[in-house]
Amino acid sequence: MVQYNFKKITVVPNGKDFVDIILSRTQRQTPTVVHKGYAISRLRQFYMRKVKYTQQNFHEKLSTIIEEFPRLDDIHPFYGDLLHVLYNKDHYKLALGQINTARNLISKIAKDYVKLLKYGDSLYRCKSLKVAALGRMCTVIKRIGPSLAYLEQIRQHMARLPSIDPNTRTILICGYPNVGKSSFMNKITRADVDVQPYAFTTKSLFVGHTDYKYLRYQVIDTPGILDRPFEDRNIIEMCSITALAHLRTAVLFFLDISGSCGYSIAQQAALFHSIKSLFMNKPLIIVCNKTDLQPLDGISEEDRKLVIEMKTEAMKTVIGQGGEPENEEGVLLTMSTLTEDGVIAVKNAACERLLNQRVELKMKSKKMNDFRNRIHVALPKPRDQKERPPCIPQAVLEAKAKQAEEEKRKTEKDLEEENGGAGVYSASLKKNYMLASDEWKEDVLPEILDGHNVYDFIDPDILLRLEELEREEGLRQAEEEADDFEMDGEELSPEEQEALAEIRKKKNLLIQQHRMKKSTAESRPVVPRKFDTDRKFTTGRMGRQLSSLGLDPSLAINRARSKSRGRKRERSVERGEADGGDAMDIDGNQASKKLRLRSMSRSRSRSRPPITEVVPGEGLKDSAQKSYSYIETKAPVLWETFHWKDRQALRHEIKLCSEGERSFTFCALRNLLFSVCFFFWL
Repeated sequence: MVQYNFKKITVVPNGKDFVDIILSRTQRQTPTVVHKGYAISRLRQFYMRKVKYTQQNFHEKLSTIIEEFPRLDDIHPFYGDLLHVLYNKDHYKLALGQINTARNLISKIAKDYVKLLKYGDSLYRCKSLKVAALGRMCTVIKRIGPSLAYLEQIRQHMARLPSIDPNTRTILICGYPNVGKSSFMNKITRADVDVQPYAFTTKSLFVGHTDYKYLRYQVIDTPGILDRPFEDRNIIEMCSITALAHLRTAVLFFLDISGSCGYSIAQQAALFHSIKSLFMNKPLIIVCNKTDLQPLDGISEEDRKLVIEMKTEAMKTVIGQGGEPENEEGVLLTMSTLTEDGVIAVKNAACERLLNQRVELKMKSKKMNDFRNRIHVALPKPRDQKERPPCIPQAVLEAKAKQAEEEKRKTEKDLEEENGGAGVYSASLKKNYMLASDEWKEDVLPEILDGHNVYDFIDPDILLRLEELEREEGLRQAEEEADDFEMDGEELSPEEQEALAEIRKKKNLLIQQHRMKKSTAESRPVVPRKFDTDRKFTTGRMGRQLSSLGLDPSLAINRARSKSRGRKRERSVERGEADGGDAMDIDGNQASKKLRLRSMSRSRSRSRPPITEVVPGEGLKDSAQKSYSYIETKAPVLWETFHWKDRQALRHEIKLCSEGERSFTFCALRNLLFSVCFFFWL
């Protein structure tokens, strides 16, 4: 986890903006209206509040700047020296010191002028003291304007620094310029460092991340270092020196054995010996790069001796002060970033050595000793001198031996790994074909040969097989025709013929009954009169047809007439039947005349009396009272839909009419009801 995040530092305004921000906030957050008539204590309090509020804002803003900028003595030495290299530690501390001094001066100015304001004797005197206090505060801020501008530049530059965690697993790449450090960085991480064929392309530290054994490693690409005195090195080189001096990393010293970087192996060896003191107690690997241009075996004897000396020094840089050489594997490696030959091997070797070193350091720490003291391993004491080896049954030993002898069945995964891995090995889908000979499995079968489809000529007896199929098809069709015959009765015995006749007779009867059932009047739809324009379907015709068949048509005629007549006619028919009962036996117009003669006479329908007419027995004294009661009883729904003003006007009109002050005729009531209905329709 990154402990230092310089991107969160607040922006530092310049002197003029600082003053504008504070004064505008004071103007917005404090009262602004004061009058001469106020008591002097109120005037003093008004201006004292403004001075105190301004001082508090200046104090908070300056304190934020001082607290957010890192203190070089409290942060990690790597960042402390890096900030010293980039910004000069003395100038940085001086700028923060001026900010702190300004904060104290503003607090002192506010304190002095608040004391003076306590003895202000007039509005003019209090206002003048307030203006003088704020003016002196702003003057102090303007004097530290260069320091504020310097801190803002530092803040912007620090926000662009890479987020380096000094305590995590780190691999650091160093060497002469243009030896392939950035190319290696781009190969093993997702970083995109600019790579150019000239020196000092990388001018600052770049950070990338890679994974090894499910652990995240931090990879730092440093600018190139030249072999010259410490005092003559510039800021770019000092960034690399600072990282080498303060970070616990695995160091990869890149060596260009081809000389294409512009520096010989002797110059690179001299640089190695000049900075080898920075490699102490760090896993060091010498990487011979650009082997595609010059292999390690092809260099001269002098250069080979220099490389061997560097390898000897690298073997001494181990954990501990004894300097005992360790295993030579992983100390001198070769690779080519162009062909990517050996790139992964270099990364794995660096990660493995760094991981081993960190584990050994943890094992030697005091915390591990405390942990070991709490662990007790119990070992049983022998009770006698007799040896008791483990007893394994013979059957188990034989099974294990037999299992070891048997060859393990290879899976597709094993075959893939043996034959080049994924993307190289392709599993065969034909090896499980069941053929007469296994040699035929991998044969390639052509599809087109001499312009013909091979599948049309695979079987040499295809025509004979076609004739056999046609012959078989003809035989099967003949059998189906023989099976589909109709029984004529000549092949049956007399008893079977009688049974067949009974079956056919019963079948015909069932068919006729079904047809008769479907042809009855109940199942047929009634013919509408609009389709019977010629009067063909009459009861007289039906009666004559039924009489010719020897059937009584009376019931059918009665049913037809009852279906065709309405409700009123049915009542008259019933009355006629109650009187005589034989009127329906007469066909034609005479029957209808007699029915009309025999039907009971009804009284003439009475006309409805006018609405305003008073009928005796209703309990109303006159037509106005009747009209009022009619409206109250006959139009409740319309009454509820009225607006309250319309209800009031209508109630007033009815009241006047009921009291006799206004005549309420039928026409007036009709017009009123018409207007009510029209309103309801709207």
